[in-house]
Amino acid sequence: CTDFDGSLSWKTAAFVEEMDSNPMVSSLLSKLANYTNLMQGVREHEEADEDEGAKNPQMGTFIGVYLPCLQNILGVILFLRMTWIVGTAGILESFIIVSMCCSCTMLTAISMSAIATNGVVPAGGSYYMISRSLGPEFGGAVGLCFYLGTTFAGAMYILGTIEILLTYMVPSAAIFKAEEKAQEADALLNNMRVYGTCCLTLMSLVVFVGVKYVNKLALVFLACVVLSILAIYAGVIKTIFEPPVFPVCLLGNRTLQNHGFDKCMKTEIIDNVTVTTKLWSLFCKGPELNASCNEYFSLNNVTEIQGIPGLTSGVISENMWGSYGPAGMLVEKAVPSVPASDASQDKHLPYVLNDITAFFTLLVGIYFPSVTGIMAGSNRSGDLRDAQRSIPIGTILAIATTTIIYLSCVVLFGACIEGVLLRDKFGDSVKGNLVIGTLSWPSPWVIVIGSFFSCCGAGLQSLTGAPRLLQAIARDGIVPFLEVFGHGKANGEPTWALLLTAVICESGILIASLDAVAPILSMFFLMCYLFVNLACALQTLLRTPNWRPRFKYYHWALSFLGMSLCLALMFISSWYYALVAMLIAGCIYKYIEYRGAEKEWGDGIRGLSLNAARYALIRLEEAPPHTKNWRPQLLVLLNLDSELSVKHPRLLSFTTQLKAGKGLTIVGSVLEGTFLSRDADAKRAEQSIKSAMAAEKTKGFCHVVVSSNLRDGFSHLIQSAGLGGMKHNSVLMAWPANWRQSNDPQSWRNFIETVQETTAAHQALLVAKNVDSFPHQERLGEGTIDVWWIVHDGGLLMLLPFLLQQHKVWRKCKMRIFTVAQLDDNSIQMKKDLQMFLYHLRLNAEVEVVEMHDSDISAFTYEKTLVMEQRSQMLKQMQLSRTEREREVMLHDTRSVYNSIVLKEYAVTVFAFIHMTWTKDKFCTERNRNREPSANMAVRDLFSMKPNQSNVRCMHTAIKLNEVVVNKSQGAHLVLLNMPGPPKNRGGDENYMEFLEVLMEGLNRVLLVRGGGREVITIYS
Repeated sequence: CTDFDGSLSWKTAAFVEEMDSNPMVSSLLSKLANYTNLMQGVREHEEADEDEGAKNPQMGTFIGVYLPCLQNILGVILFLRMTWIVGTAGILESFIIVSMCCSCTMLTAISMSAIATNGVVPAGGSYYMISRSLGPEFGGAVGLCFYLGTTFAGAMYILGTIEILLTYMVPSAAIFKAEEKAQEADALLNNMRVYGTCCLTLMSLVVFVGVKYVNKLALVFLACVVLSILAIYAGVIKTIFEPPVFPVCLLGNRTLQNHGFDKCMKTEIIDNVTVTTKLWSLFCKGPELNASCNEYFSLNNVTEIQGIPGLTSGVISENMWGSYGPAGMLVEKAVPSVPASDASQDKHLPYVLNDITAFFTLLVGIYFPSVTGIMAGSNRSGDLRDAQRSIPIGTILAIATTTIIYLSCVVLFGACIEGVLLRDKFGDSVKGNLVIGTLSWPSPWVIVIGSFFSCCGAGLQSLTGAPRLLQAIARDGIVPFLEVFGHGKANGEPTWALLLTAVICESGILIASLDAVAPILSMFFLMCYLFVNLACALQTLLRTPNWRPRFKYYHWALSFLGMSLCLALMFISSWYYALVAMLIAGCIYKYIEYRGAEKEWGDGIRGLSLNAARYALIRLEEAPPHTKNWRPQLLVLLNLDSELSVKHPRLLSFTTQLKAGKGLTIVGSVLEGTFLSRDADAKRAEQSIKSAMAAEKTKGFCHVVVSSNLRDGFSHLIQSAGLGGMKHNSVLMAWPANWRQSNDPQSWRNFIETVQETTAAHQALLVAKNVDSFPHQERLGEGTIDVWWIVHDGGLLMLLPFLLQQHKVWRKCKMRIFTVAQLDDNSIQMKKDLQMFLYHLRLNAEVEVVEMHDSDISAFTYEKTLVMEQRSQMLKQMQLSRTEREREVMLHDTRSVYNSIVLKEYAVTVFAFIHMTWTKDKFCTERNRNREPSANMAVRDLFSMKPNQSNVRCMHTAIKLNEVVVNKSQGAHLVLLNMPGPPKNRGGDENYMEFLEVLMEGLNRVLLVRGGGREVITIYS
């Protein structure tokens, strides 16, 4: 280590080789210290603008998280629907609703805090946390659902703003007026649509100008919210001493709308004259005392009660229980009254009615949005100085604060306000005042103005957070069609995302009903919270090494409880909305899985898959699979060319057709050399094989081994491929078609040794001849798959055609089974027995028994055997001397140009033998040309050879069997044959190859099958 760059310290000289890929610790720490989580667009803008210095996000816990959460949580539902929920559900059930929803958000906040403190959280906080914990598919699906929820929340806040404006502040500003009472609801909805669209446009322009203006406005809006809350508590305290005067007029036990009259009486005495009031004219056909009046009006008296009796009035006992009812039901007090016989005209009279059908689960859906602002801070995590510290503290404190406010409001509203006024949603019985405003001090206008600005502020927060969330999803590139929304202004503001948010928000405004929009966004928020809890529980249970949150007050049981509560609330609120939300999330999930970019974020789902796989592998290894569960688990041995491309891709097609996507497939190949010198080639070969697998739609694993020679490499694959119980039980390879022409006898010896090793390993072997002619993806027409069942191999020969028929390529093919009968066999009985056997195996196949009679061995058989043995002898002579081996190597290296090279005479002789072109005349010519005595001696020995009788018998069997097979199955789409076993002694290896070649001669597609020594098919269920 003496020769190194002088700029390097002597302490690091030993690591010079690694510094290109692995930075030193000091430089790494320097980069981490200078890390900024500003968005890229902001940095680019600051670099382009020399006048402005770089500014890091400066928002702390209070202004960055606590206040936005507080403002979003204490929003529209508290001011517009809380009193109605308490009056309809009663104090006890309202307490349960608030407790469930607040518990859900608190548990979610604890899980979210653990995730947020387990690393840096950039912009798009909630989406980022979910996607990095549960993967891109879940992250994208839940992130988009949360985006939709946030966008619909903006619509809900805008609708709340317009409801306050048109109902309580400036009712005369309504564009659409109702001429009759039945048209009031439609007129209100149309007004909401027009004014809501204008309000959305204005808010979108404010957000477009910049988030800093939203932050400045947020403080003003929040001040109004705080003053409103204080005004409510002050009003409650004041009711103890001096309750406010808000009389409610009752006719019998029915509540009246106090719009068209001033005095709650039928008649009054003026100057000793009894005259009728305005109330009389609402129920009678004229102001005269003898005018015809409504029956119920005539039978019952008018009474006036105080709408705010006070904290010490004891009204809490009356409001303890709920009062649900259908739409159009009269709001009544529990006092005696005389019923009328005809109630058909009640809906046209100035009674306070239920505008919607109320039930417990509906109230849960309407109330839940009031606790959904908990991620307002995390959505703007890119603007926080220290997101890991601010998000947990700010969010949990905001939830705790608002939970106390909500629970206390439930009790105080029920204790201070009359029940009929609580159930009066729009305050019609108190001259159109906001019900919660009647309780406040010093004036109802404090609450009206405060709630108005509160809704405006919450709407602005939603329109600020939602586009940033969409921008974060788009910039991740997991949803291709959303990538355009990742662009924005030079300072990073998401312009296009804001435009889409405004369009979606407008669709919510067109619904125009606060009570209809609230359950929709409840579903999206609950789904998001469910997956936040799931992410925390998974990471904790799996004990991922990278799971090291700074926030320590979490537990998997709390996360699991929060997840269960979210799921329960979804189906409690609206089971059909829940199913629709899940369907939307599922569609997004599958779309990202199918079209999305490949992302690897170390997510918890991958960790869960690893744990499940480990558990399953351990279980699988406990016992071998039963025969009923046996299926071919394939090891496919591929050969690669000099360019590392797959030589026989149709072998992968056949694998796909045989497996139909089920079971294990390992595709292996071997490179010659050492791993240190060929590691790059191994990676390229693996990529090449994976590309071929994708093209052939083969699902499985790829394994490339670098070995000193091919034989050892394939041996290692056969022995060690797979893991535990997921090991291959069958080997699939291509027949070495050019083994006769090869100048290297090692090629067919490798094949034979592979056959021997699979036999020794008790694995099945499938050898495909003419594999390049096998079908690709095109469906075969009607034809047959012929099985030649010579010896019993455990039933694999019969199982393979059945598996092939499950694939569309081979579906139209019929199976035919041929078996060979000996001279003393009863062919008819054999056929019946085989048909019964196939019936019990539930296989549909035609059966044919072929009789092979003994016949004399023909001269052709003798000649073919003699040529085979002569070739074998010549191959042995190639090994005689080192000089000849070197010539063989030279011949191998120059075989493409051998005609242009003057070869030694013996080498030419050997080459002719290898190509099986020996004839007597040619041999004589070569003998005359060969002047070396040793070569002449070798030739004389070859001509004096006599064939071995054992080889003659084997050749005779192969030829006769081939004749029968060709006669019966030459037109078959595929022929399956029993593969004879290899010779036990090494001396007959080359003859074995010749026997197999003769056996398959004249057939197009052949699959040689050798069983693994166990039964693979059974007659039992």
